[in-house]
Amino acid sequence: MDVHIRRAVTSALRLRSIDVLTAQEDGAAELDDDRLLQRATELGRVLVSQDEDLLREGARRLRERKDFSGIIYAHQLRVTTGQMVQDLELIATATSQEGWSGKVRAPSSPPFLFQSLPSLV
Repeated sequence: MDVHIRRAVTSALRLRSIDVLTAQEDGAAELDDDRLLQRATELGRVLVSQDEDLLREGARRLRERKDFSGIIYAHQLRVTTGQMVQDLELIATATSQEGWSGKVRAPSSPPFLFQSLPSLV
């Protein structure tokens, strides 16, 4: 989870036994987007963010065909805490990390569907 994710989301996911690591806990809170995404990739973790700049970094890596572990993006004003927790719990229990490698996705609401972000490529 990058620094833009509300603490309530992280806490609720942990109450549901979802494995979560925040950038703050990892000592990566001050890293720029490129280095934060690289750190998530090194750890084999999908990066959850509400930072539009990170979308640009994902798009750059896609264009340059650089590997990364994947990004899940949720708009800060369009997704409630409850919806974000539900969506992330579903993602964590129904998908694997391997399926996220090199992808940028945004859960849409409702109904829950993934939409790819082709405008970033």
